[in-house]
Amino acid sequence: MTNNTVILLGHYGSDTTHACSAWTSTSRELTEDKIKRIPALLKRLADDGHYSPFEKSSLHFLVNCDIASHIHIIKHRVGVSVNGESARYKEIKEDKYYIPEDWKRHFRKELECLDNNGNRIKDWATILEDYTIQGNKLYHACLEELTPVLGRKRAKESARYFKTYNSQIQADVMFNFKSFSHFVKLRTKDDAQLEIQEIGKKMIELVKGIEGNPFEHTLEAFNL
Repeated sequence: MTNNTVILLGHYGSDTTHACSAWTSTSRELTEDKIKRIPALLKRLADDGHYSPFEKSSLHFLVNCDIASHIHIIKHRVGVSVNGESARYKEIKEDKYYIPEDWKRHFRKELECLDNNGNRIKDWATILEDYTIQGNKLYHACLEELTPVLGRKRAKESARYFKTYNSQIQADVMFNFKSFSHFVKLRTKDDAQLEIQEIGKKMIELVKGIEGNPFEHTLEAFNL
């Protein structure tokens, strides 16, 4: 069992990149006066819905997350590039999975389950973990036994049906800043799924932590 993780692989652009893009129709030459005007310019652009200058940057993340959260990410397609680990093309040998922390305080009322040693377990987190482990065992067994019957390709793509929604995969995700703002504003709302909220908040934290804070005024313009 592992936690969902987010790594910032790299970035391109800055507040100045966005401002210069907006100034393309006039003059991109940076003077001391224009540099001072960048924060107000970016705020006005964001408030007025003039988003194209914010498409000139990129934020590149590596995300290790449950499949349910991965689906939330791939629903964002405009200005977003996503490559995800696929069980169709390779055997998933590392059985990574996620168990919600808040499940550990809640117990099954009507049904008592047994773990592999015959001990009674009641909390939902343990039940889900046991269910996930069983699914992973069946995945590998199914792949091994169906490969000589159906062929390696078909066995791989169909054995993954034993993988549960809390199975974790790795995703390579890149946003331009406009799309990044749309993603994190939507996915960090209180009514968003807890796991994707945590991913979005971690992404914002990582961008704010870039050395030199190159997106400081852009973040402020979008109230991030």
